[in-house]
Amino acid sequence: MHQKTYTGQPVVQLNNGIDIPALGFGVWQIEDQKVCEDTVVKAIQTGYRMIDTAAIYQNEVGVGKAIQNSGVNRDDLFITSKVWVQDSGYEKTKAAFQKTLDRLQLDYLDMYLIHWPYGDFLGSWKAMEELYHEGKIKAIGVCNFPVEKLEELKANSTVSPVINQIELHPVFQQKELQVYNREHNIITQPWSPLGNGNEELLNNTALKAIAEKYHKTVPQVILRWHLQEGFVVIPKSVTPSRIEENFNVFDFELSEDEMNTVRSLDTGKRLFFDPKDPEWEEKMLNVVADI
Repeated sequence: MHQKTYTGQPVVQLNNGIDIPALGFGVWQIEDQKVCEDTVVKAIQTGYRMIDTAAIYQNEVGVGKAIQNSGVNRDDLFITSKVWVQDSGYEKTKAAFQKTLDRLQLDYLDMYLIHWPYGDFLGSWKAMEELYHEGKIKAIGVCNFPVEKLEELKANSTVSPVINQIELHPVFQQKELQVYNREHNIITQPWSPLGNGNEELLNNTALKAIAEKYHKTVPQVILRWHLQEGFVVIPKSVTPSRIEENFNVFDFELSEDEMNTVRSLDTGKRLFFDPKDPEWEEKMLNVVADI
């Protein structure tokens, strides 16, 4: 398949030579299929070309309909989904992947990720490697993997993950994991890049000053920071004006001092769940979901 081009957008090259748009659109917590469909159509028509979903979000059907109704050729889009914890293991992952394709009405995925480093994720990875070699997936990666799990994966695989999608925003930057990812040619992909609407972050006076300088909003400054750090970022919104605002970040550039201002906001404290927390792992292994 030819290398896709994403006109007018910066791309990041993955370690297998595939290009991914640097700015994509996430659909976590958009549970209503029709709302999801309408929102993703709006995102694609705004200019987003990378859409990030997951089996556990239970909105792949909505994303699939949006792809059909977007007016943009499927081969000009970069579509990601993820295998859920309870489908970990070789056989289950193969079956889960086919269900994802069916719900999305697609015959291949651009990227498929392991959602959490729990259960038989090595079996899942073996299945994903095979699907990758068969051309059913163009790139494979992981989410929420700490260094120890990345090392375990590296010791038991033949294909390196292209991406590690992790909680990352100005107040929790995971700098050590960023360094590990970079050293191993794994792209860091922040989820919840705006800190889930964290009021303290969005009202930060230093960020407000930077935003005013460029006639932008604080979220736009934060997204610009992510892009300049070399991350692949996936903001989510169901509000049409915000969807447009989050995409309008390519016409200004932060100085190194301004980048350092954002870097200085790191508290080292998560706003969400810790992949190393055994209670969280137990909870995820026991999630009852009809997927």
